[in-house]
Amino acid sequence: MNVYDFDGTIYDGDSTVDLGMYVLKKYPYRFLKLAAAGIRILGYYLHLTDKATAKTGIYRFITGIPDAEKVIEEFWDENIKKIYPWYLKQQKPDDVIISASPSFEIEVICRKLGITHVIASNVDVKTGKPFGVNNDGENKVTHFYEKFPDGVIDEFYSDSRHDKYLAAKAKKAFFIRNGLPEPW
Repeated sequence: MNVYDFDGTIYDGDSTVDLGMYVLKKYPYRFLKLAAAGIRILGYYLHLTDKATAKTGIYRFITGIPDAEKVIEEFWDENIKKIYPWYLKQQKPDDVIISASPSFEIEVICRKLGITHVIASNVDVKTGKPFGVNNDGENKVTHFYEKFPDGVIDEFYSDSRHDKYLAAKAKKAFFIRNGLPEPW
């Protein structure tokens, strides 16, 4: 099976940032939620808070929006065009998307693309609070083997060196540079 990171890998950009901007255009009053998220993120980078607190702040932009699930569907209807063509050409039925982005966001686009194997950070769309550990770095390896105990990664694709742990498990690994894969 082939395993792909999502943001910056098969999607041109950061989908959470794009979703935040989409929400801000539709609901300008949400600016205060985004400003509060920025403060939490700054606190994390200044080592004043932990990642879970920062992540909760990030996802609060979606909380309290009536029909948030519908807004996410509409966002992906507009942004599906940002999936890289090289991925669409090589997509296979057993592909796995593994992302640190919230499941409430990534599962929607994967469904639209026909991708059934999705591993993302579990976040409550109603509260913005994460459940468990963030799906990043070494945690991606743990979560992959929890879901696929005997899984063999034929090819792995990512735009982030933080994914070196999964890259090391793959028969072949590819790094995404300027929107295209090249050998890791």
